[in-house]
Amino acid sequence: MKYGMLNHFWGNVWKCDYIETAKKIRNAGFDVMEIGANHLYDMTDAEINALKDVSKGLGLELSTNIGPSKDYDLASPDAGVRAAGVAYIQRLIEKMSRVGSRALGGAMYSYWPCSFDYINKEQAWEDSIAGMKEVAKAAEEYDVVCSLEVLNRFETYIMTDCKEGLEYLDRVGSDHIKLLLDTFHMNIEEDSLPGAIRLAGDKLGHLHLGEGNRKLPGLGSLPWMEIGQALRDINYQEYAVIEPFMRWGGEIGPVIHIWRDLSEGATTEEEMTEQAKISLAFLKKNFEG
Repeated sequence: MKYGMLNHFWGNVWKCDYIETAKKIRNAGFDVMEIGANHLYDMTDAEINALKDVSKGLGLELSTNIGPSKDYDLASPDAGVRAAGVAYIQRLIEKMSRVGSRALGGAMYSYWPCSFDYINKEQAWEDSIAGMKEVAKAAEEYDVVCSLEVLNRFETYIMTDCKEGLEYLDRVGSDHIKLLLDTFHMNIEEDSLPGAIRLAGDKLGHLHLGEGNRKLPGLGSLPWMEIGQALRDINYQEYAVIEPFMRWGGEIGPVIHIWRDLSEGATTEEEMTEQAKISLAFLKKNFEG
């Protein structure tokens, strides 16, 4: 298992200076930086090469986080939107191969944040699965694992627990399409967080970590020791990425519904970094036994 951090941790906007953020994440002791799919998609060849060179020099691996816009919804009732979504993800996977990222995670089966404008779950599944089968071909070609994030009921209607996610995977039928479980969403939807991890088993391709209020692991009440035991039980060897949202305001706060400061009073970058280091040590203690 390798531990990662989302790129936006130190701020309240989605985009960052990826070169400098890579250095901060590595200096905090992490193995992986998770980057925004839309940012990577828009990078020039020169920017992709620079990020690849810097991350390689730091010994930092890259995962990619996707929350497609409504224009790329694989579950849309509009066939043109679905086709655009497939093409977008296929192109993204090609760019991932160029930057050296082999893990794509997020709600790529639909769009995010969901506005629930149209809800026909049975038809959405049929359309989304058909599109995901096309995405799987690109994932297999470039040897990228696409991990579909199971979200809570307030953010999607497509798949809201591990059991549904596994059914979706079974219908896609590709070993390059797996699940992403996120402890924040699991805390809302699953009867048991460790139980969901064990149920996913070798279909668990990616992991997002955060407390029930989206703070850093260790600042809340989730059963981290039991989660760690479940991960050891299934011999989980993939990325475990902290996805905290602790700064209110900016671009992120309103979208994630953060209406107060959750940073434990941190006012400087150094204080945030120290909190990240403490959380990482906490996870290793609980996950590695």
